[in-house]
Amino acid sequence: MPKKGEQGADTAGLLAYLFGPGDRDEHTDPHIVAAWDPALPCPARTPDRMTLSALGLLLDAPVDALRGPRPAGHVWHASIRNAPTDRTLTDTEWATVAAEMVHAAGVAPHGDEQACRWVAVRHAPDHIHIVATLTRRDGRGPRIRGDILRMHTAARGFETAWGLEPMSPLDETARRAPATGEKEKSIRRGLTEPARATLQRTVRQAAALATDDTDFLNRLRDAGLRVREHHDEHGTVDGYAVALPGDRADHGSRPVWFSGRTLAYDLSLPRIRERYEPAITPADITRAHHRIREAAALLARAGRTQGAGDVAALGDLLAVTAATAPAAVRARVRAAAAAFEQASRAPGARTLDGTARTGFKAAARALERAPRTARGGGAPAVLNLLLALVEAIEAATAWHRAQNHRAQATAAARAAVLLREAATLTTTGTPARTAALRTTSRTVRVTPAAERGSTPPPPVTGVPPRPPTGPHLGPDLGPGRSR
Repeated sequence: MPKKGEQGADTAGLLAYLFGPGDRDEHTDPHIVAAWDPALPCPARTPDRMTLSALGLLLDAPVDALRGPRPAGHVWHASIRNAPTDRTLTDTEWATVAAEMVHAAGVAPHGDEQACRWVAVRHAPDHIHIVATLTRRDGRGPRIRGDILRMHTAARGFETAWGLEPMSPLDETARRAPATGEKEKSIRRGLTEPARATLQRTVRQAAALATDDTDFLNRLRDAGLRVREHHDEHGTVDGYAVALPGDRADHGSRPVWFSGRTLAYDLSLPRIRERYEPAITPADITRAHHRIREAAALLARAGRTQGAGDVAALGDLLAVTAATAPAAVRARVRAAAAAFEQASRAPGARTLDGTARTGFKAAARALERAPRTARGGGAPAVLNLLLALVEAIEAATAWHRAQNHRAQATAAARAAVLLREAATLTTTGTPARTAALRTTSRTVRVTPAAERGSTPPPPVTGVPPRPPTGPHLGPDLGPGRSR
């Protein structure tokens, strides 16, 4: 299984760790199994021909030859590990794996004489480390965006061909993170988050409530986004793109457009259409939690493919709740919705006709159209809603675990913890409500993630909000080195 570390800037330091004894003397017989130059001497086995410092200089040579400063984070590092139950691969086999991985990652495509320099180091029976410097011999940078996904695809090929145990499913459900340039641009503009993050959240909230294409696109425009439709040869809308006002490229000459697919895997127009529900009779917030609990019970009994539709609808419900949550709990609910996002995308075969889906979608519509009287104090109603959501999320956690969706189960568990914190905020000073929360906490089990991460900042969009229509519910990596 490939695992990519953070890019660093200390080639010599990383090599010293990989060829060293390790943190607990766990490194045994460190040596090179493959490199950009097949004749490259190994500093561990032929120290008279190559030293670690000389190897570092050779790797860095294309970077040092650049006119101007080194690019930030020019050291690329990945580890490739097989399962404990697998047979021990030979150096020759690991060399084949290494060459295929750097090809898949875009670091050193097969037959490219101008590719980046790299070495693969083995210091344990079950894994190797690949170190590369991200400057080609022709001075250009490699195209490595999406490298880890392509490496996972390559790994699946070796697992099939060599009869190895698949270590993780390739589900492509993780959020598309902003690129470094997008982050730097947001800092220059004084924004607290990149445009991509703001657009992801706004589009997701519109998709959660839309009943058809027209309604969806109008919601995007009402939220202040620029919208560009794509039509097929018959004039039918078959795609869309959005841009944030003020976010421009090419010296301000054009907007920066994002198609739905580039924002997230489930925000393409075909995937959004799968989630449309006809308009539902409005209901107030006090009834929403009953629908959520009923849907949670159905989700707990969902089959392997059917539950995919249920968790997708639950993700939509959380997006709506985050958009309408009271100020006191809004940050926690928004963080829970962001944490659950990956859990709303089930990998593999799926159908979005889940039995719990209708209940979750009805609850989302109820929140959007709840009367204004429910917006104010309404703490008991808010608490009941949050506790019902916790039950639903824990049902989703259990479903993902039953399907062995590890990443999704972890994401759902993290969301449940955050919603519990939000529920706790609504019980301050109210013993009866606190007792209710404790009772629910004992009856619904959750396994929190090891790390919850920080609460995402509030959106800074620079666009006018849509007029409110609902309640204001409101493997071995050295420490300190490139990973």
